[in-house]
Amino acid sequence: MFAIFLGQITGLVRGIIVARAFGASPELDAFFAANRVSETLFLLVAGGALGSAFIPTFTGLLAKKEDASAWRLASSIANAITLTLSLLALFVAFFAPQVVRYALAPGLSDDPQLFILTISLLRIQLISAVLFGLGGLIVGILNAHQIFLIPALTPALYQLGIIFGALVLSPSMGIYGLAWGVVIGSALYLLVQLPALIKLAANLETRAANFFSFNFHDPNVRQVFFLMGPRLLGVAIVQLNFWVNTWLASQMASGSVSGLYYGFSLMLMAQAVIAQSVAIAAMPTFSAQHALGQQDQMRASLAASLRGVILLALPASIGLMILRAPIVALLYRRGEFDSRAVEIVAWALLWYAAGMVGHSIMEVLTRAFYAQHDTKTPVVIGSIAMGLNVLFSVAFARLFESIGWAPHGGLALANSFATALEATALFIVMRKRLNGIEGGYMLRGVTLAGIAASGMGLSLYGWLYFAENLALWILVPVGVMIGGGVYFAALFLLRAPELQMLIAAVKRRIIRR
Repeated sequence: MFAIFLGQITGLVRGIIVARAFGASPELDAFFAANRVSETLFLLVAGGALGSAFIPTFTGLLAKKEDASAWRLASSIANAITLTLSLLALFVAFFAPQVVRYALAPGLSDDPQLFILTISLLRIQLISAVLFGLGGLIVGILNAHQIFLIPALTPALYQLGIIFGALVLSPSMGIYGLAWGVVIGSALYLLVQLPALIKLAANLETRAANFFSFNFHDPNVRQVFFLMGPRLLGVAIVQLNFWVNTWLASQMASGSVSGLYYGFSLMLMAQAVIAQSVAIAAMPTFSAQHALGQQDQMRASLAASLRGVILLALPASIGLMILRAPIVALLYRRGEFDSRAVEIVAWALLWYAAGMVGHSIMEVLTRAFYAQHDTKTPVVIGSIAMGLNVLFSVAFARLFESIGWAPHGGLALANSFATALEATALFIVMRKRLNGIEGGYMLRGVTLAGIAASGMGLSLYGWLYFAENLALWILVPVGVMIGGGVYFAALFLLRAPELQMLIAAVKRRIIRR
């Protein structure tokens, strides 16, 4: 959690630097649109797809002490990723004009210079897809060995690459410096993990003969590809939603694409620290418990994980919604990022933050399905939810526009609403599969979080009323401390077990020291 928090803070610094240099400009819209392509390729081939298929299979082999088979599997998958992503990147680079004009951002195609810029940025950033692919596989290998710190630090290094591009390259290269910063960051993402991988593979010499092989006859390799199939479809549908949002936002007011990106990034910063850290750490445990037939233990682990993320995600959601405008202004309003840009981002953040609890629950639940070697159920449910997301995006954008609201907020609301429906459906199915998920325990946690979050929300509204004329650097930090203090004080008075466990753990560590 600490490492992911560091990565999110580094990303926040990146966002501040980029916003100061480029504001919410058409050039930055082109950069974010182009980045969507390389991100999609990575997620389709190596990101969520491999994470759902490779880690459970690899961990299962390790749990059964079949280390040689596990490493042969890793070798074959690594070669398949490199070849597939390289070919896809070359294909997309060749057809980049058609991709931008017809699939990605038709609104940017109306300006010939902006159209050419988007194509160039897209081709540069495609290099990062290949580097991220191999890096993503290594993350899975290290996590399967219960090594979490180094993989969790990789996003921070990726952000440092972009910061280097913004500070060092962009003054002379403009927005192209930012694109090359993405490539540098993806290279750092891969390279920082290699020492840990080499150390882990103590008998690397005996595996060198297999490192460049494509052993598709290996049943474990076939199982990974079999499990990847449904998940690949699911990732494609999720990415389709992001493409639809980019496609729609590119035809809205200038800066809408950037506003959605910044708003989603701020929500994701909190969600990653809270939910992704728990889900990443829990998945190898879920996988091992499933492989060993320990259903009761998996039920208890899942219930504890879900209750923990709800206790943290709910106050984060409310805090971001109430303090959205001061937070965005404090972080970004400088240089080219003016008050109009603050309004654009804050409006998107309001509706994205409303879906944080759904995003957090889904993060953990999907890992539980993947640990059971079930990639089909999340994909079926996710496909339906994301199909609704597309319909909601069009409908909510038109609704917002009809009542005089900025329509890009409707795109953010559509994402939150569809995610909430998806999380609910996943919970119902998993509850039936595990014969319950300790419902009483879960309900008590939700009740405690709801009571404490209500008090926190009232305190924040009161603080904003009395402190509206204070400087932002006072208003925001003090508001965060007040909200957090009220929330955790309420949990303490309500005797929330998680808080009691945390306090006891801190006391034990102090006594040992």
